[in-house]
Amino acid sequence: MPHEAKPLVELFTDGACSGNPGPGGWGYVLRHPVSGVEREGSGGEAATTNNRMELAAVIEGLRALRVPSRVELHSDSKYVLQGLEEWLDQWKARGWRTAGKKPVKNSELWRELDVLRARHELRFHWVRGHAGHPENERCDRLAVEASRQFGAPV
Repeated sequence: MPHEAKPLVELFTDGACSGNPGPGGWGYVLRHPVSGVEREGSGGEAATTNNRMELAAVIEGLRALRVPSRVELHSDSKYVLQGLEEWLDQWKARGWRTAGKKPVKNSELWRELDVLRARHELRFHWVRGHAGHPENERCDRLAVEASRQFGAPV
């Protein structure tokens, strides 16, 4: 599909974990800037890590898109953004090994992200976490609330 034909969406994501590992949650907000339509989602796991929840937020947000899209991805996770921008292609070329020849952590989630990024055109935007960015704060609330369903303290 030509670049111009793909709809533009903004995806805001965040993950949270109480302990690392511990109960965790993820949250996303999808916004279609032309129509103003927004959708959000959240979920979590009983025993997980912060990085896994950051990855899950992006995966679930991208999965929610019904058609290939141009996605402006906003995250406070340098791990996720650097992984997508810098590390992923190198990991694949090395058979899902790091430069130090160790297995890539969370490789099943990175593999899923690799499939999703092939479907969409992604542009990356880092936002400072817990600094008053409205959508990041909203995603954080969704993630924390979801983590409580899996045992995180109130």
